[in-house]
Amino acid sequence: MTRRYPRRRLRRSADIVFTATVRAEELRFHTVPDTSVEFTGDADAESTSGSVRTNLPDQVAESVVYRDVRIDYAIAAKLRREDRAGDSRPALGQQLQSTEALPPFEK
Repeated sequence: MTRRYPRRRLRRSADIVFTATVRAEELRFHTVPDTSVEFTGDADAESTSGSVRTNLPDQVAESVVYRDVRIDYAIAAKLRREDRAGDSRPALGQQLQSTEALPPFEK
């Protein structure tokens, strides 16, 4: 199981946080996917993504059947600001409705 997930500090300070969980009883790849995440535009260098996988290796193989798969995935993006000291946005804690949706494994 791989544990690469944006750190809690970054997720709490990010301007955009996207999380998803995918589960499958069986999963098979007919071709090995070529995946990547690229932050463009106004993304800060701290922006990151990552996943925690259960029963699925980082490098999957063609035609192998993976069983009882779970993938917890997150993207945490910070926007680049020229003058952060003059930022008038409310603190992140005021923007978030709830952090209950965060998976329990990233302590």
